[in-house]
Order: sequence, then structure tokens, then C-alpha cells
Amino acid sequence: MNFADRLTQLPSARHLAALQLLGADGQVLATIENQPGKTGSMVVYAALATLYAGTITPAAARLGLEWYAEQVADAKAFPGKHPNIDRLLAWAEGTESYRVRPIAA
Repeated sequence: MNFADRLTQLPSARHLAALQLLGADGQVLATIENQPGKTGSMVVYAALATLYAGTITPAAARLGLEWYAEQVADAKAFPGKHPNIDRLLAWAEGTESYRVRPIAA
């Protein structure tokens, strides 16, 4: 299934303004805002956080990469072009989990 089709199957994130991704020390590592060009990532990360009790574990990261589908090849070919995919690629190979803090719209 391609990325666009996958997004139609995941829950909406319209109720969110942003997601903050937190490290083990509680520091904000990244913020994904609910705006054009980032809405797909917002939906993916929000769905993963729901499935994995508010965290992105290595297993959650691997599932997220499956959901990004064809976008992953582009991210691998052009590092930095898709930072939200780049992050999951790194996290999928690690052992740490990262908390997700939702920011309501």
C-alpha cells in the first residue's frame, strides 16, 4: 500500500496543533506541526503514539517506516529531505524509546 492510501486508513490528527518528540531526559528533540507538508507525518506519528502508549519504540519506528512506504526510498536516497522519516530510520535501529507529547489544536 502506498503512503497516500495508508494515510486514508489512519485516524485524523485534526485535533492536534503539533506533536513534540521527547528524549529520555524530557528534552524536546523535535516538533512536528500540523501544517501543509507535514500533515502526513503528523498522522503517522500520532497513530504510532496511540498504538504504542505515547511512545515511539524501535518497533513503532519500524511500523512507521512501513506506513511511509515508497517515501522511505526517497529519504534514503536524499538524507535530510524527509527529516521525520530519517528520524524513524535511526530510531528503528536503536534501543531507546521516545515520548510523544500531543499539543491540542
